[in-house]
Amino acid sequence: MIGGADGAGDWGECDPADPRNRRTRASILIEQEGAALLVDTGPDMREQLLACRVPRVDAVFYTHAHADHILGLDDVRILNRILDRPIDAFSTAETLDELAMRFSYAFKPWQPPGFFRPVLVPRPVLPGEAVTMAGMRTAVFDQDHGFTRSLGLRVGGFGYSTDAVALDDAAFATLAGVDTWVVGCFQRHAHRTHAWLARALSWVERLRPRRTVLTHMGPDMDFSWLSKRLPEGVEPGYDGMVLEVGA
Repeated sequence: MIGGADGAGDWGECDPADPRNRRTRASILIEQEGAALLVDTGPDMREQLLACRVPRVDAVFYTHAHADHILGLDDVRILNRILDRPIDAFSTAETLDELAMRFSYAFKPWQPPGFFRPVLVPRPVLPGEAVTMAGMRTAVFDQDHGFTRSLGLRVGGFGYSTDAVALDDAAFATLAGVDTWVVGCFQRHAHRTHAWLARALSWVERLRPRRTVLTHMGPDMDFSWLSKRLPEGVEPGYDGMVLEVGA
């Protein structure tokens, strides 16, 4: 985090010598049959896409409108240029309305040729729906994020649940039988808006996926400390991680 005695960062319990502890904001890219669905456009989006050598993005899914998940939106204009078309943005109507209020220029109709600004086409979805995004059949579900709501998703055998402190029966039903689950786990002790270690592990015990990866981790979630203590099948994530997912 910003700060630290010398201004080089507050690492908390994390070892700064371990590169796996140097984390950018939570985001993922889902690829299937040549198409790519980007989940959230956080402030680090440009750096992340370059570091992971992502040549194109076909659609964007927003989990919610918090700053750490949306503030890279301006760089979507380069993604527009690569495709030479507007890009679909999927989320709840409430999240899309918030984005349109904060980035009104990004939701104005495209005026070709070229892109001097990002151009997104709002595609509202409802929790419980299954919607085709970037050619992928995607099930979305509601999540309790404390003072607000967020969306989780499932594509085939893959599930994603960041920024949630509680999941209801509908969410667990959508995730039932999932092969690989990436789930937000902010810290070791209880938190008001994010799952913590004991809660996330209780969810894993209920779902029993083949593989679980923890994400959206705070400064007391040292990679090595976690690796030594997590149960079999559960591991901490790191930037640039690539997951091959079963059906």
